[in-house]
Amino acid sequence: MKNSTDTMLVTCAFPYANGDIHLGHLLEHIQADIWIRYYRMKGRSVIFICSDDAHGTAIMLQAKKMKINPERLIENVYQRHRSSFLKFSIFHDHYSSTHSKTNEKTCKKIFNILKRKDLIQEKVITQLYDVKLNIFLSDRFVRGTCPTCRAKRQYGDNCEICGAIYDATELLNPVSELSNSSPQIKSSKHLFFKLSYFSEFLKRWVNSGTVQASVANHLNRWLAMGLRSWNISRDKPYFGFLIPGYVDKFFYVWMDAPIGYISSFKELCNEDDKINFCNFWSRQSKHELYHFIGKDIVYFHSLFWPAILEGCDYRKPTKIFAHGYLKFNGSKLSKSKGTIISVDQWLSYFDSDSLRYYLASKLSDTIEDIEINVYDYAYKINSDIVNNIINLASRSASFLKKHFFNILSDCIIEKSIYKNFVDKSIEIDISFQERKFSLVVKAIRNLSDIANKYINTTKPWILIKQKSSRNYVHGICSLGINLFRILMIFLKPIMPNLVRKSELFLNTPLQWTQINKPLLNHKINDFSCLYERIKISYVDEFMRKI
Repeated sequence: MKNSTDTMLVTCAFPYANGDIHLGHLLEHIQADIWIRYYRMKGRSVIFICSDDAHGTAIMLQAKKMKINPERLIENVYQRHRSSFLKFSIFHDHYSSTHSKTNEKTCKKIFNILKRKDLIQEKVITQLYDVKLNIFLSDRFVRGTCPTCRAKRQYGDNCEICGAIYDATELLNPVSELSNSSPQIKSSKHLFFKLSYFSEFLKRWVNSGTVQASVANHLNRWLAMGLRSWNISRDKPYFGFLIPGYVDKFFYVWMDAPIGYISSFKELCNEDDKINFCNFWSRQSKHELYHFIGKDIVYFHSLFWPAILEGCDYRKPTKIFAHGYLKFNGSKLSKSKGTIISVDQWLSYFDSDSLRYYLASKLSDTIEDIEINVYDYAYKINSDIVNNIINLASRSASFLKKHFFNILSDCIIEKSIYKNFVDKSIEIDISFQERKFSLVVKAIRNLSDIANKYINTTKPWILIKQKSSRNYVHGICSLGINLFRILMIFLKPIMPNLVRKSELFLNTPLQWTQINKPLLNHKINDFSCLYERIKISYVDEFMRKI
């Protein structure tokens, strides 16, 4: 990381504006949000932006099916997306839409820069055309057999099995997803970005540590095969921005969507004059830029996007963090595959903090896929949170209320245990920074075991019967509360709602910088239920409904 005075700009990939937020989206946003909350606790300045991906054939067709215009569709979805993220304690400093006037202006500006530099060329190409619907088929509306590995039912731009990138016309046995017919090949003139011009730059950039090693290996294979010019245009009918100088060509969604990172930030700058746009996006920027993305869009973010930025003399991302797919019952959660669990479906049975904790317990800095098992989820929450961490607070607080007027003792009676908890913050610090949240959760779980073992061993419920042991019991239960406090500090980026309740109970804000300063002679509030067990009957019903 750079100087602590520099600001971190963090983004997530843009959710597509034709459906509700689902658990696949939340995996990425929760990962980013935990990371951001941690750094803010450490005093870093962090800006978190995102946007709806609001263009493309899919949105045009869905709006037509609903008998509304696309603008109304994306506005309705935009409001639902904002609400869904807030329900999971995910707060963006600015959330925009790629259909904004700012993004249109920025796209046209970047296109004109690239055109002046002779980085845009016109070519007549062949495309798949649905003769039943009289429409060129975008990559997402055609499936066929991968020309590289022969995997069936792959999309028209890349193979989810082997990762191959290809043109839709290269698919074997293509079928239109819209009419279930065999498309024809038809010619059309299109605009291409000369991606190969940036091959040497990209080789250096990809291998500079900007992406994970496993991602760099994939990218190096693509670079070794040679980069092809990238089609940045689409034919009408299409919902998007018209390309300057053309009456029937629109910017391809993968042109205007990443540019949305720039325009969304520019809108934030317009709202807050303390933030300087050029300071962030100039080539000489001292600030940091981090993208959280799924591994399926690595090509666009790690080759196409930095080449566009280089061509316009903008700064490049500091790091790109790719993650794996979220799986449920062995299948990837995907709207296109009809296997999604929406925010509202989840919240009708469970809460947001528990999912944040469960996903954190599986998240690392790799691109390995993550499996959701709802029974395992319920067991982990009941065991880790309710039985261990909350129980530590509950059992300690009951003695303090009954015998000591909710006032903690004036000293830490077992300094070695307290020091062990404080010292663990160094290891947890590193794990948070490296996005190894599973190690954070593991450390928290181990510490909670130590704390409860201490209470079980000292047996304050027996000692309190002896008048001479009264001060000792006071010290035991006060230490229990102070250890609970440290666990809550570690959990604050992960479970914000639980921590907010815990701060009310402890009668103090929880700050990382105060982790080594115990609460002494401090009055806490009465303990009330901070978290409820997850009933297995709820899990059974949830599984029947999904």
